[in-house]
Amino acid sequence: MLSFAVFFPILAGLLLFLIPEPNRKLRCVLVELIALLTSAAVFSVIFRQQGTAETVFPIVSNLVMTFSLDGTGAIFAGLAAFLWPIATLYGFEYMRHEGRERAFFALYTVSYGVTLGVAMAGNLVTLYIFYELLSLSTLPLVMHSSRPEAVRAGRIYMAYTFGGAALALIGVIPVIAWGGGNFVPGGALEAVRFTQNPVLMQGLFLCMALGFGVKAAIVPFHRWLPEAAVAPTPVTALLHAAAVVKAGAFAVIRVCYFTFGSQNLYGTPAQAVLIILAALTIVYGAVRAVREHHLKRRLAWSTVSNLSYIVFSAALLTPAGMTGALAHLVFHALIKITLFYCAGAILVQTGRTQIESMRGLRARMPLVCGVYAIAALALAGTPMLPAFLSKWTIGNAALAVRPFGLVGLIAMLISAVLCAVYVLYPVFFMIFRSPDESETGAGDPGLCMKTALVILTLAIVLIGFYSNQLLTFMAAQAQM
Repeated sequence: MLSFAVFFPILAGLLLFLIPEPNRKLRCVLVELIALLTSAAVFSVIFRQQGTAETVFPIVSNLVMTFSLDGTGAIFAGLAAFLWPIATLYGFEYMRHEGRERAFFALYTVSYGVTLGVAMAGNLVTLYIFYELLSLSTLPLVMHSSRPEAVRAGRIYMAYTFGGAALALIGVIPVIAWGGGNFVPGGALEAVRFTQNPVLMQGLFLCMALGFGVKAAIVPFHRWLPEAAVAPTPVTALLHAAAVVKAGAFAVIRVCYFTFGSQNLYGTPAQAVLIILAALTIVYGAVRAVREHHLKRRLAWSTVSNLSYIVFSAALLTPAGMTGALAHLVFHALIKITLFYCAGAILVQTGRTQIESMRGLRARMPLVCGVYAIAALALAGTPMLPAFLSKWTIGNAALAVRPFGLVGLIAMLISAVLCAVYVLYPVFFMIFRSPDESETGAGDPGLCMKTALVILTLAIVLIGFYSNQLLTFMAAQAQM
C-alpha cells in the first residue's frame, strides 16, 4: 500500500498527458479522482499499517529504495493527503485563466506522489532520490506561464535546489557508507564517530542540514522562494507553502533526529550555526515581508520567516523542539495555503496584486476577505487558533536551550510583532477602508474556489480548538 500511494499518482499523472487539451471535464474528473484515491490510500496506511516497511527494489547492492511510515512521516504524509484534493479542486477554477491545463495537472499529480515519496522514505537514499525528483517535477510548474519572469524564476529555483541537493550529497555518501542510511529514532550513526572525528561529523551534518534546508529557504539560500511567487497560485500555495518547502524542513528533522542523533549534536558548534542561521532568517524574512506591497510576494517572504521557525525548533535537538517543529510544519502549511488561495482569488477576480489597491474589497468579495482575516489572525498567533500553540511550544522549548535558544527566542519575539503588521495590514485595506464608489467588478470566485476556501477555514478553526490532541500525538512521536 505504501508503494501504491507513492507510484499511483506518479504513473497516473504521466498518463494524463495523453488526454487531449479540449477534454477538460474528463481531465478534471480523473485528476480529482486520482487525488482522492491516493489520499484514501495514505490515510488507510496511517490508521492501519503505520510502521510497515516495504522494499521496492535495490538500486545497487548496498543501496535499496525502501518505504516505511513512522509517526513523523505519517504527520507529513497526512498533511499532504488532506491538502492535495482540496488544492486540486481550487486549481480547476484558477487554471482556466492560465491555460495549458493538461501539462499543469499532469505534473501537479506527479508532484503529489513524489511528495509522498519524501514523507514515506524508509532510508536516506530514498529520501534523497525523491527530494531530487520533487525539484524536477515542480520546476516546469514554476515556469508554467513561460513569461520571461517565470523562466527567470525557474532558473533561480533550479540553481538553488540542485545546488542544495549537491551540498547535501557531500554528507549523504559517507553517512550511507558508514551504515547510517536507515532512519533510527535517536540517530543511526554510532556515537563513537562523533568523539573520534567531531569536526568531520559536524561538517557533514551542516552540509546535509543546509543542503536539504535550501528548500526550507534558510538564509543565504532563500532567494528562490520569493521569486517563485510568479508561478500560478496553486503552485505557490501548495508546492511552495506546504509541500516543497515542508519537504525541506521535514528532511532537516530527519537528519537531526533520525540520522545524526540529537544527543550527538547537542551543544556543538554545528548546532549553534544552524540555530543562528534560522534565527537570522526568521527576522530577515519578516522584515522583507513588511516592506513588500505585492500580496503574493509578501506571503512568500512570510513563508521564508515561518519555515525557519521549524528549522530553529528542530535545531534545538530536544523532544520539545521536535514537537514544536512538527506542530508548526502542519499548522503553518494549513494557514499559509489559505492565505495564498485568498490572494489567488483576488488576482483572478480583480487582477489586483498590490495591497493598497484592495481597499474596500469586502463589499464585492466578502467571503474571500473574511477567510483572509481568519487565516491572518491565525498566522499572527491569536489564541485559540493553531499557530499560537505551535509558536508557544517552540518558545518554551527554546528557553531550555541556552544560550543559543534564547537567540532564537528573541528572533521569534521580533518576528511576532512584524508578523502582526505584515499579515494584518491587508485586512485593514480590505475590510476597514471604504471602497472607491466608482469601482465595479466581479465578486467572490466560483464554486470550486469557494468550496476550497471554506473547507480550509473550517479546518483552521477546528484544529485551533483541538490542537492539544494533535500536539499530544506529535509529542509522543518526539519521545520515540
